[in-house]
Amino acid sequence: MSLSTRSRLIAPHGGKLINRLHVGDPDLTARAAAAPQVMLGEVQLSDLEMIATGVLSPLTGFMTSADYHAVVHDMALTQGLPWAIPVTLPVDRDTADSLREGQDVALVNADGTIVGLLELTEKYLYDKQLEAQNVYRTTDDKHPGVARIYGYGEVYLAGPAFMLVDPKPDFPDIYRTPAQTRALFEENGWRRIVAFQTRNPIHRAHEYLLKVALEMADGLMLHPLVGATKSDDIPAAVRVKSYKVELEHYFPKGRVILSAFPAAMRYAGPREAIWHAICRKNYGCSHFIVGRDHAGVGNYYGTYDAQLLFDQFDPAAIGIQPLMFEHSFYCFKCGQIVTAKTCPHDKESWLSLSGTQVRAKLAAGELLPLEFTRPEVSEVLIAGLRENAN
Repeated sequence: MSLSTRSRLIAPHGGKLINRLHVGDPDLTARAAAAPQVMLGEVQLSDLEMIATGVLSPLTGFMTSADYHAVVHDMALTQGLPWAIPVTLPVDRDTADSLREGQDVALVNADGTIVGLLELTEKYLYDKQLEAQNVYRTTDDKHPGVARIYGYGEVYLAGPAFMLVDPKPDFPDIYRTPAQTRALFEENGWRRIVAFQTRNPIHRAHEYLLKVALEMADGLMLHPLVGATKSDDIPAAVRVKSYKVELEHYFPKGRVILSAFPAAMRYAGPREAIWHAICRKNYGCSHFIVGRDHAGVGNYYGTYDAQLLFDQFDPAAIGIQPLMFEHSFYCFKCGQIVTAKTCPHDKESWLSLSGTQVRAKLAAGELLPLEFTRPEVSEVLIAGLRENAN
């Protein structure tokens, strides 16, 4: 490959962007049609899509016991690459007993449609409490990620996997695979691309972080997670509308890409921050914003635990550069969004709204303070909450 055609983008994790999307392959399709079936849950269906499209490069399937234990205990794959979240296919014992290692397994969705093929190489038991403690730092079943694990079957299936149907994204107008984002970044001439993960609407504090990051980058990828989340999280459809209106009114056109991240939310805090960063590396992003309480829930993690966990890794091994930001807020005396690093005033001058206060104001049809949220975003959130309430 000549210098003129060589990509200037960051290399995928492991050096190669995986492609396991084999739509219309006659051999794989026939093998899946003749194989015993296993139904995928919402998380595993999302994981299959991300394996197939390269989001989870270098994974080519669901984890073996060796990789699983290496990730749970050491936050690395057996080959030594950093990796923080297990990617597994759970089944109950009866289903596992009906399958034999070395055979094909058809992967089906909730409708019974064959969506993939697993080349079953291994069946293994696992310790749910150990996984919960190591990955989520708690065994409390009130934690949504832990509760999900406790609800899984007792056996994990492992092996290379193929996706045999095209992904059916909920937001096709903003859906892009890593191959597509990389091509778009190349087309735009971007080399330094900052990614921002979110499962919440963008408030003024987020806007501040994004614009500070954009000052040093060629482009920004706003990459909201649109997979499974908690029932009390703001629905993805409402959030996507809020992102679009925010970008339309308050960000420069041509320097920001809105793209959907199809992952299910784990709520694994620090470990999930590492995983989110690696996924964005595979999309072609060179930098990743890590703010306060990344991927957190409840009081299970310290405010900046995610940032501290990045310090435990060799930066060259992770590859993507984390951008660490303090908690930001509006200061009435400063008259702008600031952080504790830049504001000399005490907390009495800072605008502070709890999640409960925000939800109460929106439920009452009241616009959030201009210093907290852009009015166009407040209007989208109010309308969305009303629609979901009816």
